[in-house]
Amino acid sequence: MDNFQIETAQNVNISQNVAGVGERILAYLIDSAIIVIYVILIIVLFSWMDLVDDEFIFILFMTFGLPIFLYHLLWETFWNGRSPGKPAMKLRVVKMDGSKPAFSNYFIRWLLRLIDVSITSGALAVVTVLLNGKGQRLGDIAATTTVITEKKTVSFAETLLMDLPEDYKPTYPQVTVFTDHEMQTIKNVFTQAKFNGNHNIILKLSNQVAKVMDLSADETPISFLDKVIKDYTYYTRNM
Repeated sequence: MDNFQIETAQNVNISQNVAGVGERILAYLIDSAIIVIYVILIIVLFSWMDLVDDEFIFILFMTFGLPIFLYHLLWETFWNGRSPGKPAMKLRVVKMDGSKPAFSNYFIRWLLRLIDVSITSGALAVVTVLLNGKGQRLGDIAATTTVITEKKTVSFAETLLMDLPEDYKPTYPQVTVFTDHEMQTIKNVFTQAKFNGNHNIILKLSNQVAKVMDLSADETPISFLDKVIKDYTYYTRNM
């Protein structure tokens, strides 16, 4: 799974996990299945209706066909960057800075879906996503959006405090003021805040940790907290 870094106005770097191509294809297939079911239901409904007026039939087709045409645009706009297939795979459309896209962003990526997905049967979208490295098809590049996964990845570092290289050199000996339970809590809150892109929590946590350690951090909150956790691991393993 690829990821990319974004930096907020508070100089906090947040890692976004890019959705995999397989996940996006499965989400697309789920959406397609929903559309097919909808079409079948409409066909069955029309077969039950005794329609003779061609103009009336045309109006009905336009009325029931419009939701299909606008399916992705409407769902993503009104459901926080998700169509029904996306939450099933825990995916969401976001801007490249991690914020919620505006309608104009959704509209641009929807317009280019005709080229990315419809005309090329998705082949162009797959190739572009694989080559781009940031989970973007052409529509995303034009709209400055991407598709991220909201699945929480569990790494080896999360089963302990932190995995350190052999030549690691600590910076903050003051970390020993914390207990194991306190440091594990700090790490859990920090990890969850990064995953959710909650910049305010990261900033407040950094300030509180620095206050307890009685120092002033001269680096970004995310770098400071990351180093504090690593330093605590270093000192507790070498005591």
